[in-house]
Amino acid sequence: MALVKRRVTWALSASLTLLLTGAQAQPPLRGDLTPHELVVVVHGMGRSSLSMWPIARVLEAEGYEVMRYGYSSYCCTIPQIAADFRLELAERIGPQHTRVHFVGHSLGNILVRYVLTRDTIPPRVGRLVMLAPPNQGALVANRLSPYVGWLLKPTPELRVDSGTTVLGIPRINGIEIGVIAASGDRTVKLVETHLPEEKEHTVVGGGHSFIMYRDDAQQLTVRFIKSGTFAADSSRAP
Repeated sequence: MALVKRRVTWALSASLTLLLTGAQAQPPLRGDLTPHELVVVVHGMGRSSLSMWPIARVLEAEGYEVMRYGYSSYCCTIPQIAADFRLELAERIGPQHTRVHFVGHSLGNILVRYVLTRDTIPPRVGRLVMLAPPNQGALVANRLSPYVGWLLKPTPELRVDSGTTVLGIPRINGIEIGVIAASGDRTVKLVETHLPEEKEHTVVGGGHSFIMYRDDAQQLTVRFIKSGTFAADSSRAP
């Protein structure tokens, strides 16, 4: 019942956003069963799937099918959101998807990590690009939790204290991970974006909230999804 209520709340919120913006929250499903790759993009805390539209548009232009997963930061904890996320993935991923990649922004990366380290991970997982991820927790969450933790439920789970959700996520094995941090990020420090199992880590300009709007971040994301590296002279890897 709680899951149904969360989905209804999110659906009403998304519908209101669409009426106000005239934008489409989620592109229609591809009708054909031709083998192709799927990229799942996941937004950050306090945002909606609309915030990931710029990078989704670039990925679609490269021929990928894109699933923009949306959730509410105001009702649920990371494990609760991840449970709904797994259900959405199970409904969306089909036999036509030869590989399933992930692109996350901020908290979205923690949700992806949580899902990919559970027992029931999605099939045919490809690569993961993380935009400004609080992989080591974030000191800002320590400061803000007493004030906004009641409103933004995942905030206390991102503290750098021992025992928090983010610090208890196991290592991801067998997946190529690229991290893109922002040099002017005042929300997540550069050192907090690193992950021991990351394959590559790079830094672009700008700040935390709109890193997905940057052309360089978008092109680096596409490059890593295609080839598994941020290097410009790479050829597409299988």
